[in-house]
Amino acid sequence: MELNRDMLLECDEKLLISSKPESLLLVERLVEDICSILEIKEEITANILISLTEAVNNAIIHGNQNNPEKTVTIQYEVKPNKITFIVKDEGKGFDNESVPDPTAQENLNKSGGRGIFIMKKLSDHIEFQPPGNVVKMQFNLN
Repeated sequence: MELNRDMLLECDEKLLISSKPESLLLVERLVEDICSILEIKEEITANILISLTEAVNNAIIHGNQNNPEKTVTIQYEVKPNKITFIVKDEGKGFDNESVPDPTAQENLNKSGGRGIFIMKKLSDHIEFQPPGNVVKMQFNLN
């Protein structure tokens, strides 16, 4: 059965992936399919793609410690005006308030540490749920 717009609206679904870098291809495909079917603007599609792949990559690397036996759950909910993604890993979690500001002078030349900053800037709403192994991102579609 092929997905269509009516099937996606008011939809609440899950995708479980193994904690392997190549699993990100499944996430990219999911975003491309949803955004194509819903005819989401390219700018919003790009924001979703970057934010969601960053969240899943963090879940794989930091949450699940690259353990392919552990899974990352990507849940998505489509409403007429917004789409919400929830990413959950099997890790211990973290305190997102303790993540160093990547725009601070002492962090500008560091090679990493920008993912959460990017996710916050590109999503319309983001929250990290205790104990810190769940991130919920919302994107407005208008």
